[in-house]
Amino acid sequence: MSGLFITFEGTEGGGKSTQVALLAERLRKLGHRARVLREPGGTPIGEEIRHLLKHHPANVVMMPEAELLLMNASRAQLVLEVIRPALTAGEIVLCDRFHDSTTAYQGHGRQLDLALVQSVIEFAVGQTRPHLTLLLRVPTEVSEARRQARQAATAGPRDRFEEADRAFFHRVELGFQMIAEAEPERVKVVDATQSIEAVHDDIWRLVAPHLSPLGER
Repeated sequence: MSGLFITFEGTEGGGKSTQVALLAERLRKLGHRARVLREPGGTPIGEEIRHLLKHHPANVVMMPEAELLLMNASRAQLVLEVIRPALTAGEIVLCDRFHDSTTAYQGHGRQLDLALVQSVIEFAVGQTRPHLTLLLRVPTEVSEARRQARQAATAGPRDRFEEADRAFFHRVELGFQMIAEAEPERVKVVDATQSIEAVHDDIWRLVAPHLSPLGER
């Protein structure tokens, strides 16, 4: 695969969507072909699964095992339908969440067996792994405050994941920390409590070295 696969990870309220958009804009201005994706979702099938996981009224009784399988059903579709073809075509793929979120949320957060979680992930993604993962870190208390502010400012649909308690998000935060410690070459931690501009500057310093092998687009 000749492209570049960059994923953005972190707990809720870390500003991932904003930073994905800023990075995509900067890359395109430099002549690169940047494709923006999100998880769960990114394909027609994946978006239907996203609605079921996050917003559908029936999901209040969803079991962690079903959540794990649905997440990876969406992911498998995204990998095969979009990510692999885009990388083969030499594009830069920016994905708002990928398999590390499953390890953190379903593995650590929902407390499913981590070996089982990894086996499901491997089945869904095969050899398609990020070249670089940007972990936007905010303390659980900051994440909680940002979630509450966002909910108060918008009248959007309920989000099942944001309804979880503080203990769940503490486990998720610990899960991401363990992932970063286990794979420091791939996973780079960014302090997301800074201003939007400062976070973007930190991200650019981490991304820029990966662009030289791609050449000009």
